[in-house]
Amino acid sequence: MTSAPTAPEQPLSETLTDVDTWWRAANYLSAGQIYLRDNPLLRRPLEKKDVKARLLGHWGTTPGLNFIYAHLNRFIREQGREILFITGPGHGGPANVANAWLEGTYSEIYSHVGKDEDGLRTLFRQFSYPGGVPSHAAPETPGSIHEGGELGYSLAHAYGAVFDNPNLIAATVIGDGEAETGPLAASWHSNSFLDPAVDGAVLPILHLNGYKIANPTILSRMPEEQLVKLMEGYGYRPYLVTVEDPASTAQAHADFAEALEACLAEIDAIQAPYRSGARTAVPADAPDADERNIHAPRWPMIVFRSPKGWTGPAVVDGKQVEGTWRAHQVPLSEIHDNPEHLAQLEEWLQSYRPEELFDDAGRLRAGIAALAPAGDLRMSATPYANGGRLLQDLALPAYAEHAVDVEKPGTQRISPMITAGGYLRDVISKNPSNFRIFGPDETASNRLQAVYEVTDKAWQQRIDEIDENLARSGRVAEVLSEHLCEGWLEGYLLTGRHGVFNCYEAFVHIVDSMFNQHAKWLKVSRGLSWRQPVASLNYLLSSHVWQQDHNGFSHQDPGFIDHVVNKKADVIRVYLPPDVNTMLAVTEHILGTRDRVNVVVSGKQPTPAWLSPQEALLHVQRGIGIWDFAGSETAGPGGKTDPDVVMACAGDVPTLETVAAAALLKEQLPNLKIRVVNVVDLMRLQDEAEHPHGLSDRDFDTLFTQDKPVIFAYHGYPWLIHRLTYRRTNHGNLHVRGYKEEGTTTTPFDMAMLNQIDRFQLAIDVLDRVASLGSTQAGFRQWLQDERARCRQYTRDEGQDPPYITGWELQEASEQTAD
Repeated sequence: MTSAPTAPEQPLSETLTDVDTWWRAANYLSAGQIYLRDNPLLRRPLEKKDVKARLLGHWGTTPGLNFIYAHLNRFIREQGREILFITGPGHGGPANVANAWLEGTYSEIYSHVGKDEDGLRTLFRQFSYPGGVPSHAAPETPGSIHEGGELGYSLAHAYGAVFDNPNLIAATVIGDGEAETGPLAASWHSNSFLDPAVDGAVLPILHLNGYKIANPTILSRMPEEQLVKLMEGYGYRPYLVTVEDPASTAQAHADFAEALEACLAEIDAIQAPYRSGARTAVPADAPDADERNIHAPRWPMIVFRSPKGWTGPAVVDGKQVEGTWRAHQVPLSEIHDNPEHLAQLEEWLQSYRPEELFDDAGRLRAGIAALAPAGDLRMSATPYANGGRLLQDLALPAYAEHAVDVEKPGTQRISPMITAGGYLRDVISKNPSNFRIFGPDETASNRLQAVYEVTDKAWQQRIDEIDENLARSGRVAEVLSEHLCEGWLEGYLLTGRHGVFNCYEAFVHIVDSMFNQHAKWLKVSRGLSWRQPVASLNYLLSSHVWQQDHNGFSHQDPGFIDHVVNKKADVIRVYLPPDVNTMLAVTEHILGTRDRVNVVVSGKQPTPAWLSPQEALLHVQRGIGIWDFAGSETAGPGGKTDPDVVMACAGDVPTLETVAAAALLKEQLPNLKIRVVNVVDLMRLQDEAEHPHGLSDRDFDTLFTQDKPVIFAYHGYPWLIHRLTYRRTNHGNLHVRGYKEEGTTTTPFDMAMLNQIDRFQLAIDVLDRVASLGSTQAGFRQWLQDERARCRQYTRDEGQDPPYITGWELQEASEQTAD
């Protein structure tokens, strides 16, 4: 623990006077944004008409944010530091906007918000105003990669941002309300994955202003000794800065400046030996036990206690406001009905002495403007916060080198994820400093272990001899927190790099809300010409609902797809590759996309290979297609006629069962015209007016017909297919089978039978819906029902699926019947 010393109140040095002036200007601009729509420089007495009708915003955290920002700027100017400012309490957005305007960045990007009085009027009026800008540190805010509307992710984003950015410091303000969230509590552990040799540094600034919206915060009320031990237990060295007297700003400036200077020097001291070669990355099999036993460095952090609503109204209507929960949002809320509130607002704004900050034209005085760092060193202009400026295309391995030759469809079984692992291994080899894989302890479990042939897992704690693939440096980061994996990857992408998040399908739900926020960020960013595109957020989901041999019902949930498709169509894509080569083609595709969220779901167990490398490429490019080898459409006069039935499928297991069902039907009913349609890009099902990948009605009707029965076997919950196709001509004839919450620890084929997507049930569905068959196939239907029962009983007797199910091959379909 290091505490900044307490000294008698004394005049500020010239340097800290400059810091204080900047802080005062930022506070004035922040308060002005919340309240004013006119009279931005108070050139005349304040009137009700100058104040917005709806007062929206959060004052409480804002002055503390401005204070920290002003001090960081000083060291950027003096030391040339590259610093990314991350605002955990993003509802303090007025601070981010104010500082961006002071630095000149805001007017450079938004030319209609000039650097004069008219510009100030626009700046104030637009905040939290119809047709204006949001109240948080949103994508519209220069210098932000973290909106902070939903609390908990700032520290994870910060660590993701500094991975592989050795010169970057992410100064991350963590509100004491945010510090109570689960994701933030886990994020303190991120220092166990930070390599001082190749990564930058995170400077957490725990901002304790005492209150949330209506309650005190845990860490602010925790005894200081306990708080220090907590932070030390997380692996940090806390520097304590406490504003004992809100009026004693000189002391606050001196204390914070001393603590910040010490933290920056300590970061340099930690990094120096790693970067000079005095200390090196240590693999798990290093012979020197002393080196292996080195723990993560103890990184500095600041615990900054300041009053909530600092410098704002101390007392309103006889009640304490400054330093209490009452300052959280708008300290003076009755401006239009209470003349005393209006007078108090004017007194508050005048306390910042705007006449000293702005000249007669409303421009920031030259001496203050000169306090901003230069060019891209401005935190509001840093390219790290506009990662597309730094983004470089990945060097991708050749698809053909990894694709599998397929002589006959459905005659060999290969794990798509194992093959994808080999592809990702080569991606890492070709991109050793701008591509990472993140996962919650499941990279090998999801069969991507080939990546460990060229890299290790980053790890800064003790490494024991028994450990495998652990080292101080590594391109894989595994921690048993989906929140951290998601947050790290988002921070990594938004600062201009590429990556993949691999996860069990059922447990990616843990980050549903984080996905929401990232998708919203991308949706807004795509509409901002100044924000350059960033690499897409790629989910590789495996160990899916249909293949949970070691686990049961708790691990069976395909609903993340349903959640994803709620978001803006321009942003989201969902891929269900049916085999190894389509998995490779999809992986290659998504790694080259920008500003999207790509969800790829694939099993890890050996799966039938259906398509040759070239066929798989074409299939993925189309997103949907007819599989002639699986169907039985017959030629007639003038070409092929409409089929009697369409059997559609999406997902590896549903595809296997559909093809197997079609094979049964072809054997028994050789004159039945069956069309098999496979969907790899799920959004092709949606109308083209709703999604850029959607099929036109004509194309959809051509594939699925206008009046024939369609039996659709789907990977997830069946109602999603109905939702995506409800406008289609033939929707009334669409019958969907999918997961219906019937799960347990059982065999893969028993899972299919429990949810009625098995080959026998699909064949029964065809018999029941092709009107021309009538009751002619009653015996065949009974045999299918009996076969389901026999397979079910076999699993109960033998504990596994029947061999003729597990060993099924397409060309031997006529021989694959049970005796």
